[in-house]
Amino acid sequence: MAASTTETPVGRVKPSRLIDLEQHKDERGCISVAESQWTAGFPIRRVYFLHDLTDGTSRGGHAHRELEQLFIAAHGGFTIHVDDGHQRAEYRLDTPGTALYVGPMVWRDLRDFTPGGVCLVLASHHYDEADYYREYEDFLRDSRRHA
Repeated sequence: MAASTTETPVGRVKPSRLIDLEQHKDERGCISVAESQWTAGFPIRRVYFLHDLTDGTSRGGHAHRELEQLFIAAHGGFTIHVDDGHQRAEYRLDTPGTALYVGPMVWRDLRDFTPGGVCLVLASHHYDEADYYREYEDFLRDSRRHA
């Protein structure tokens, strides 16, 4: 079950939000569906996943200028912290039936991965290093400038 520790939206450009994925269940199991415009709200141009993570590792630690993403716990679970320079929230994703949308200008940190956990990420753009904020102070400066 995905849960947030706050009801305050994080993301001044486009707020972060939980999305219930379309699911089809029968006696054989379940299929969870994420489609570009209908589910994500953006065209999906890149798909990647985090796996074989060492105990205690964290991922993310950056923000994007334009990129939009859906995060899905494909197996196991993890916690994602989001911060737009004004508001912060924390979400625990531990079911493949729920995704977390994270838009542009939101710092993200992923932690507390369960053993064998897999984080599936659907992204609106191909990899572009120029889109990244790698330094939190640079991100804060720009996020607060556009407030």
